[in-house]
Amino acid sequence: MQMSLKIRKNRSVALLEPCVLTECMAIIAGAWAPNVIWHLRAGPRRFSELRLDIPPVSAKVLSQRLKELEARGVINRTIQPTTPPSVEYALTATGEELVPAISAIVDVGHKLKMGVTGSAVQSQAVD
Repeated sequence: MQMSLKIRKNRSVALLEPCVLTECMAIIAGAWAPNVIWHLRAGPRRFSELRLDIPPVSAKVLSQRLKELEARGVINRTIQPTTPPSVEYALTATGEELVPAISAIVDVGHKLKMGVTGSAVQSQAVD
């Protein structure tokens, strides 16, 4: 006789609109998007500066990502009145709001890289 497992109630707080989580994750899930946001957190950068900040990214992918982030309202693109004209990218207020989330992901990434797991952290706290 096989017993079926009882479905447990999900105790997490329900999102008012499930699509908002998906929308936000879609922004930072794009290749190199978190890196772009991370490097713009300290102020405006030009395209060539971002290429230096993120060496593995190709010019094509960086250009695509900047266009996507601008279209989603995460960054602003401003043409500077220089000779020749130059373009700067900066975080919008919405983009700034993503920085703490990406910073938290970076912190967890450091822990994972060091091999610290949840059980290791708990056992260290008990000692």
